[in-house]
Amino acid sequence: MVSFLGFETGFVMDFIVLAFCLVFLVWFSTEFLRRRRGNCGTEAPPFRIEKPTLFVKITALSNLVIAMSYIGFCIHEIWVFGASSIEVSLSSIAWSLASVAAVYSVNRTRGIGKRWPLVLVSWWCFSSISDLLIVIFSLLRHFKSIQVPKFLPKFNVIDFATLPLSVLFFKALLDNTSAKKFNDSTQPLLGQELEKSATFRDSDAFSCAGIWSHLTFRWLNPLFEKGHREKLELEDIPEIPQSDTADEASLSLEESLRKQKTQSTSLPSAILHAIWRPLIINGVFAGVNTTASYIGPLLIPSFVNFLSSKNDNLNWRRGMILASIFFVAKTLESLSQRQWYFGAHRIGVRVRAALMVLVYKKSLSVKYGGTSSGKIINFINVDVERIGDFCWYFHGIWLLPVQVMFALVILYRSLGALPSVAALLTTIFVMVSNTPLANMQENLHTKIMEAKDSRLKATSEILKSMRVLKLHSWEPTFLKKLLQLREIERGWLKRYLYTSSAVAFLFWASPTLVSVATFGVCIILGTPLTSGTVLSALATFRILQEPIYNLPELISMIAQTKVSIDRVQNFIREEDQKRLVHYHTSGAPGVAIEIEAGEYAWENRDAKRPTIKITEKMSIPKGCKVAICGSVGTGKTSFLCSILGEIPRISGSRIKTYGSKAFVPQSAWIQTGTIRENVLFGKAMNRDLYENVVEACALNHDIEMWGCGDLSVLGERGMNLSGGQKQRIQMARALYSNSDTYLLDDPFSAVDAHTGAHMFKKCLMQLLYGKTVVYVTHQLEFLDAADLVLVMKDGIIVESGKYKDLILNPDGELIRQMAAHSYSLNQVCPPKRIGSGKSYSHNKQMELIEEKFVDMSRSSQVSDRNLQEETETGRVKWHVYSTFVTSAYKGALVPVILLCQVLFQGLQMASNYWIAWGSEEEGRVTRDRLIGIFALLSGGSSFFILGRAILLSTIAIETSQCLFLGMIRSILRAPLSFFDSTPSSRILKRSSTDQSIVDTDIPYRLAGLAFALIQLLSIVFLMSHVAWQVFFLFVIVFSVSIWYQAYYIKTARELARMVPIRQAPILHHFSESISGATVIRSFNQESRFMNKNLDLIDDYSRVAFHNAGTMEWLCVRINFLFNFVFFLLLAILVSLPRSAIDPSLAGLAATYGLNLSVLQAWVIWNLCNVENKMISVERILQFTSIPSEAPPVNENFRPETEWPLSGKIEIENLHVQYSPVLPKVLKGITCTFPGEKKIGIVGRTGSGKSTLIQALFRVVEHTEGRILIDNIDISKIGLQDLRSRLSIIPQDPVLFQGTVRINLDPLQEHEDQEIWEVLHKCHLAENVKQDQRLLDAPVAEDGENWSVGQRQLVCLARVLLQRRRILVLDEATASVDTATDNVIQKTIREETNGSTVITVAHRIPTVIDNDLVLVLGEGKVIEYDSPAKLLEESSSAFSSLVMEYMRRSSTVNN
Repeated sequence: MVSFLGFETGFVMDFIVLAFCLVFLVWFSTEFLRRRRGNCGTEAPPFRIEKPTLFVKITALSNLVIAMSYIGFCIHEIWVFGASSIEVSLSSIAWSLASVAAVYSVNRTRGIGKRWPLVLVSWWCFSSISDLLIVIFSLLRHFKSIQVPKFLPKFNVIDFATLPLSVLFFKALLDNTSAKKFNDSTQPLLGQELEKSATFRDSDAFSCAGIWSHLTFRWLNPLFEKGHREKLELEDIPEIPQSDTADEASLSLEESLRKQKTQSTSLPSAILHAIWRPLIINGVFAGVNTTASYIGPLLIPSFVNFLSSKNDNLNWRRGMILASIFFVAKTLESLSQRQWYFGAHRIGVRVRAALMVLVYKKSLSVKYGGTSSGKIINFINVDVERIGDFCWYFHGIWLLPVQVMFALVILYRSLGALPSVAALLTTIFVMVSNTPLANMQENLHTKIMEAKDSRLKATSEILKSMRVLKLHSWEPTFLKKLLQLREIERGWLKRYLYTSSAVAFLFWASPTLVSVATFGVCIILGTPLTSGTVLSALATFRILQEPIYNLPELISMIAQTKVSIDRVQNFIREEDQKRLVHYHTSGAPGVAIEIEAGEYAWENRDAKRPTIKITEKMSIPKGCKVAICGSVGTGKTSFLCSILGEIPRISGSRIKTYGSKAFVPQSAWIQTGTIRENVLFGKAMNRDLYENVVEACALNHDIEMWGCGDLSVLGERGMNLSGGQKQRIQMARALYSNSDTYLLDDPFSAVDAHTGAHMFKKCLMQLLYGKTVVYVTHQLEFLDAADLVLVMKDGIIVESGKYKDLILNPDGELIRQMAAHSYSLNQVCPPKRIGSGKSYSHNKQMELIEEKFVDMSRSSQVSDRNLQEETETGRVKWHVYSTFVTSAYKGALVPVILLCQVLFQGLQMASNYWIAWGSEEEGRVTRDRLIGIFALLSGGSSFFILGRAILLSTIAIETSQCLFLGMIRSILRAPLSFFDSTPSSRILKRSSTDQSIVDTDIPYRLAGLAFALIQLLSIVFLMSHVAWQVFFLFVIVFSVSIWYQAYYIKTARELARMVPIRQAPILHHFSESISGATVIRSFNQESRFMNKNLDLIDDYSRVAFHNAGTMEWLCVRINFLFNFVFFLLLAILVSLPRSAIDPSLAGLAATYGLNLSVLQAWVIWNLCNVENKMISVERILQFTSIPSEAPPVNENFRPETEWPLSGKIEIENLHVQYSPVLPKVLKGITCTFPGEKKIGIVGRTGSGKSTLIQALFRVVEHTEGRILIDNIDISKIGLQDLRSRLSIIPQDPVLFQGTVRINLDPLQEHEDQEIWEVLHKCHLAENVKQDQRLLDAPVAEDGENWSVGQRQLVCLARVLLQRRRILVLDEATASVDTATDNVIQKTIREETNGSTVITVAHRIPTVIDNDLVLVLGEGKVIEYDSPAKLLEESSSAFSSLVMEYMRRSSTVNN
């Protein structure tokens, strides 16, 4: 057996090698300090970046080969002889240090031409010469039997094998000493390169960091210093490496997808192809980590045998070398693990970015309507996140069999063949028995995701419709629907978590099962057991326990990732079929649009015929104005969509458009941002054009009214704008684009008479003179200006030609509509000739300006601050933890779970000590008793694990439900002002990602932290019991660890908070882009929106990348501390007298100590991860304490069931202001709306019409005065009692996804017969009967399969069905044609007999036949009387409005 004779024979050489090791360490320290000073700017860097040559790379690789050879030979000696020679051990360490120095120096040159440091060159000289001498003398001794000099160490095979590589080192030495000559002309270029390099280093610290910096994560030091001084902002976070940016990552993935030659796209294969290089490098680190982790169990028998020896004089150096190898192996394990984990996170960042871009591109480039926005948001929120997270688990798939193989090799060496086979068979049995559970988990997870999709879709719809729900007091009904969907999700979640408990129990119990089976076979076969072999086997089982413990999570992640990847893949495949093709070919000269014969139909409609049928070819010349008119639901919008290519073509040729296009949809699409950004829409500012456009769209007055002018920030979907303001901003966006062709979908319905006439004249007739314009309109007075009029009916163009020609056909469809318009006009019959009195100058005229039920005084007040999410600062507060822990059963089960863990840990350690102690001496206990008590103790520990797993799942289910209920109820009770200032993406983020983390993650993270702490403290107790001196070391190490963590957490906490905050804008941008995809495509703005998406993803990736790095930075440092304590424990055990040591207990301490760094890293990782994850709880709790509206019911003051009887409304001295710091909006309004009368309200924008209606519904509470309805003060009753007795039809029609019946009767209070009656009255019955499912016919998300006019009619039918005493109409028929409007107005008059009807008017005929008209101005009553009396005064405000309407309509009348 090789002993330590090297100390006598080669002592001099060993001493020199040891000296080199110390010099290397000193050099590393010096380099570290020099780099640090360089980073701080106090000293120029001592090197410059230079691309290495092939020879340089080979030289560095040679160092690594020699180092690995020596390490392998050292392990071989330990394996064969139980110990290694001192010269081989020292050479292993020296070459390892030389390898690090060589790799570190590869990319750097020192001075001109010098690359390698002096210490490395000196080592190469020494080692080459000594190798040469050893080989020469060994050969001479072999052939001539001469004596080898004593100063030379013994010859080994490595010396001979590495001799040829010495030639390379001599060549490198020559290159290093011969400096290259640079002429003067190269120096400026070198300076520029250095400057560029420095700039890049500032922007991307990671890419420019050296090997040592990468190993220790020193490149993060500047970020930590910044974070320690002040709160981190996004600008403080460095850039990510170029390869990880969204642009580079997505290009790589798309290239992989293109290379696939099969018809069906395989997303997993494409992802693997795109990341195979970093994945392999990451796999190498994972392999090194796994190999290093098994060195400990391999050396345990040698160490226990050393301690068991009764000879105190045994050479202690052997023990110290064993302790040193333990230390080096653990350090290598720790460093490789940190690189493995960080590399996996980095790959995850890249995969996430690539998939986000891929999904966004697909969403933007295909026809929207197939996949709901809620589902696509869920792809980003859940599926893409999970696929990215799986990169962390990927190597576990192949590492598991490798770890099992390593374990079998060690068991074979310790116990023999049959016990090893028994261990293998037992392990396979456990794995096979898990298969049905894994399949069950996958199926359950699919169900959870489907249920989550449904719930998020419903949540998104509720948030979009919140104004309608509040005004109708439908929140309880929709909350109930949401809770039913959550209950379905919770049912699947419950089954999933309990299945996970079974998996967790099975694999926690499996090491016990494997150890009992293995030792049982040993007992049966009579295999000799010693403390060393037993503890080695137990250490192997414990290391094997980690992959077995992680296996349930791995299987769960594989199952979940498969579900997620299938969902994304199906989306990509499905949408590939529907990709739009953009044509930019040039057509015949002078032609703008070529319309071919064909049929078009929406995919989600089950109609008996196509939506659009074009029977003959048409060509629209450039500069032509084409008007499209027709009744509601005749296909006008669909016709425009067919021109845009947004509706699927069933037959015929495609419609060709030439040149650029601009589209103004009927349902306004407004971006979050300033008014100016919405108008410019990515184009450069042309001040003259901009001012002309703003003036043409009548936006001057609005811009002047807003505090920040055109820099006022608009909320989500333009929530702080009225319908007409949105439409005018849309129109301005189209005009400013200066396109060739304009497609306008009824842009004048949402604005009043005066504004509509102004816009038509300024926009269509002046600014768009010479442009091709196709416009849909219900205002027949605008038809005369068109070069071509298309009249539509039932999806077919029934008439086409010039306006003057079409009105000559007495049987035509246009004449029928004209008759209805004339009838409407005849209702306006002023007693005097209109136009004789002009007491109001033009600039003082009262305008019927549109106004939505929003707070107009806050139109400019949605500041940038609201667009940036408010966050907590500092550490997560203790009340967040206490609320979470006590949510389920008031925390009663928590002590029980902790007790289960303590008993499990105690029984585990007791069983291990028992078998080690029993096998220490032959015959100490009988073999049957030995295995029997071991099995009993191990089985008892498994029982407590089962109890722990079940209780933990129970707590997780109950806690997540409590938090969900608190949040969702608080949100639905919040005032409308909360939704005006809070983007729905923030609420959806909490309902999806944060809720998912609470459902399945945080309970297990928190429990994992507690369990790991219990394990760590038990090991500290055991090690301190064996060697009490270690306790003080632990105190010091714990103190340093706490300091490190306190330093770390300030930066890490802010980074963790930034992660969801930087993800929210991505979700918002996704949602906004999907809803406006048609507009974005028509303006050819896909590239701009894609670039913005890339920037948002990169911001998110920056935060996620550095967030992952900070965790590893901490673990590297604390791992080293605990490894050092473990080394000192072993050194103390080696130094103590044998009589003072219980070998079994000491061996047990060493065995458990092997897990110390892993366990400590697990504690630190969980500790930090828990705080990071608890931010999700903190965010949910933020939304459980939203200030709520007044109570829904006031039990002390409830109105009668039949209230209100007459509907009389008395307003007394009403003052309203939205905030104490803002001016009053209503200033002493006093008037009475008599019961059962019709009252019209008119006035300019900002006059207070909207605020008056809001005060009536108590959306905003008045500050002075009161409102009485049938003599009851509405401020004294509950909101539900008030709003459920009133009815309102808002200007923007809202439909819910579901059926026609659900949309008409959400509370399900009416019979089918009643529903059909109102459908007939609202002229919707024929549309509904087109679908065989009748009232059960589906309504798409946002009512997309109904036209806007039809949606308004559905809202009208909904209100008529309720038959309330008080009805408020906010221009309920703005988007319907005149003929339909006349019929609807007649229906309203007939059906609301006996009701008080309040109409906020845009059209004169709507209010002209009302009993009373209220004219408001600047928050005060200007006029209030019957229309007839007001029209008698030609100077009245109301008369001026009628005059303007008559003047505008004169073209049609003539």
